[in-house]
Amino acid sequence: MDSQKLIRKILDRDRKILKKDFETEPIYGEVESDIKIIADFTEYSPLHLGHRYCMHESKNQVPDSIFVAVVPGPLERSGRGLPYIMTREARAETAIAVGADIVVEGPPMGIMGSGQYSLCLAKTFMALDADYIPRGYRPFPGFETILKRIENGIGVAPKPYKIVDMESKEIILNGKLDEDNYVIVSLSKSMKKIGFDFKGKFIFVKRLEGVSGTKIRESIISGDLDATVDMLPPETIKILKREIDKGNAPLHNVRDEKGILERVNNITIGDIKSLTLIDNTTAETLVNNRPFNTIFDIEKSISQGFSRHYKNRVMSSLEAGIFKEGVHNYIDRYPSVVRILKYKNKEILNEFRKRIPHRRLEIWQ
Repeated sequence: MDSQKLIRKILDRDRKILKKDFETEPIYGEVESDIKIIADFTEYSPLHLGHRYCMHESKNQVPDSIFVAVVPGPLERSGRGLPYIMTREARAETAIAVGADIVVEGPPMGIMGSGQYSLCLAKTFMALDADYIPRGYRPFPGFETILKRIENGIGVAPKPYKIVDMESKEIILNGKLDEDNYVIVSLSKSMKKIGFDFKGKFIFVKRLEGVSGTKIRESIISGDLDATVDMLPPETIKILKREIDKGNAPLHNVRDEKGILERVNNITIGDIKSLTLIDNTTAETLVNNRPFNTIFDIEKSISQGFSRHYKNRVMSSLEAGIFKEGVHNYIDRYPSVVRILKYKNKEILNEFRKRIPHRRLEIWQ
């Protein structure tokens, strides 16, 4: 399938899914099994040896458990504002092939602020009643102290250029964190905010050296998969090559150009301002500079924001066409449904159904 058509099909389908999820209330019941749940959130774009290492390390520490991979999600856009290398169906298939037991759908990262999807992730772990949450981290002087606090159930909040203990208000680190470490800290803050007790739940795994998701994506996009093939499990390589042969990958730089141009050139300034992630200045700039003939012209007119990913995130918002009010309703109800993308076998699926308190389960079709 032509990649443009595939992206358009995915976006049209996922807008309908999100509309339903905006309006659905979650239902909770009793837990009917005592098997342990390991729940991990990872994009798997694509699943590399570092992901496999973290998965297997946590499974070795908690044998006879169910490993649940939380894979985002509707609209197929990352927190960086870019499409994933492969669809979530293919990424879920890879997770099961490498060792996950269940794959559930995570939040639509590309149309949310980092704090918003961190909050959704915290709600996901609560909905799954997760016993353990593995997270890869990059060690550096002072970060072990932060991890110790989180291990003890203390929320740690990222502030501008400092990290703060949420209980004592003590500044425990000056400076910024890289992406992996930031996710851990932000997640602890969100879990504390919703009242989820995470004491003793985190399994921290040092990142595997010599594996770079960025380098892998660059090699795939350039058509030189062999350059980083030693960073990928054979299961990922097999599925990735199959998706490339079918024309379903790589999707990393594919946009719905027609949809973006139509939206930016025709909707009112009020509607542009109401789209997620778009501030008033950006909206006014877009309206003042239209009509646009290419999405490259649109991207050039977007000023550099507070994040190096800002332009891509704005482009994803224009592409999705989701309003802020809808996202706020979605977060309030999240997760309205636990959507199962893939599972190892029916025995695992039945045990999973009994184990989690969320009673709105949906098998992805």
